[in-house]
Amino acid sequence: MAISLRRGERLPSAVRSAIALGPGERVLSWAREEASGTTVVATNHALHAVGAAGDQMLARPWHEVDGGTWSPELTQLTVTWVDGSRPSQWVLGATNLLPETLRERVQASVVLAQRIELGPRRSARVVLRQDLATGDLVEQVVLGRGVRADDAEMNARTDAVLAYLREQVGR
Repeated sequence: MAISLRRGERLPSAVRSAIALGPGERVLSWAREEASGTTVVATNHALHAVGAAGDQMLARPWHEVDGGTWSPELTQLTVTWVDGSRPSQWVLGATNLLPETLRERVQASVVLAQRIELGPRRSARVVLRQDLATGDLVEQVVLGRGVRADDAEMNARTDAVLAYLREQVGR
């Protein structure tokens, strides 16, 4: 059984202590993975995971989250990362608000984005995102499958799009 933040249900104090909320940071939703005892916490600034022993296993700001998927059949949340590192997965049960919170926070961090088609089944995304804790803008180039970081054409096109997006936000 997963637990989500609702009236009367408080985030356990050991979990709250483990995530050490920063200035202005507040808990938006949370759920516990029954099998492992991991508690996944979404704040207005970041996504956190705290193990059953109270050890913080994950603390990543929203601008580092590429996206997420929710499987209602498996009650599984999968989170993908901008840096291409291995996705994180948790089986949280059907009653939680994390999928909605994840979607809202990721969308809130995106300032401008543009997709670049590089040929058949090859693309990249250039994104300006906001660090929701500091307000700073972060530039990202997210490569699609089969696109190499040393591809000269891709680098030239993403540089041009980054320049355009910077201009759009007055940088």
